[in-house]
Amino acid sequence: MGKVYLTGAGPGDIDLLTVKALRVVREADVIIYDRLANPDILKEAKPECEFVYVGKQDGRHTLPQDQINEVIYQKAMEHEKVVRLKGGDPLVFGRGGEEAKYLRERGVKFEFIPGVTSAISVPAYAGIPVTHRGVAVSFKVVTGHETPNKQHSQVDWESMKADETIIFLMGLHNLQNIAENLIKIGRPKETPCAVVSKGTTPEQKSVTGTLETIYSKVKEAKIETPALIVVGKVVELKEDLEWIEEPK
Repeated sequence: MGKVYLTGAGPGDIDLLTVKALRVVREADVIIYDRLANPDILKEAKPECEFVYVGKQDGRHTLPQDQINEVIYQKAMEHEKVVRLKGGDPLVFGRGGEEAKYLRERGVKFEFIPGVTSAISVPAYAGIPVTHRGVAVSFKVVTGHETPNKQHSQVDWESMKADETIIFLMGLHNLQNIAENLIKIGRPKETPCAVVSKGTTPEQKSVTGTLETIYSKVKEAKIETPALIVVGKVVELKEDLEWIEEPK
């Protein structure tokens, strides 16, 4: 029986992969990776390493999560060092906790290797600090996409009335609903908002607007997934702090 390393691949830019993550990738006997992990990371693996793709995209899943759990477990039975490579951080909407629990119940050792989460790195690459003195002293990270079969949403919209930065991950397809809900609870319709697509990669593209206008602007710009949404006054800093994309 081997050990599983539940490893964060970072947000896309391979230079944001941690030193520890790179070490276990180079030592891995098998790497089980998802869609958001930069494929160039796999080039760092040893020649005999086995690769297993279990990516998910817009409802089209290579395998459902319960089968992914089982694949990880079976590979741990066959190999000494298994790397489960996940985009961003494995415990920020990465279902790493579920996979670890599955392994623990079957007596398999595991280790979490945190990754640079897109929640802070993608806004940074777009010139948006999630906190800034005199502008925002806190930020909230929220899923923009809940499991469709949930009977009740766990998103507490009422808690978002405060004047803080909100980052929605995986929310592009729910952008209109997100904006409408925030306006409904009392966030001003003029609240600055940004959507950043493929952040930290050469294909990065961002659109800014307000809660009232962001949906139409994103639709017009044909923004693609993966993308995240930033809501709050910090978005206004983008014009001064932009450093990747060409100034608009």
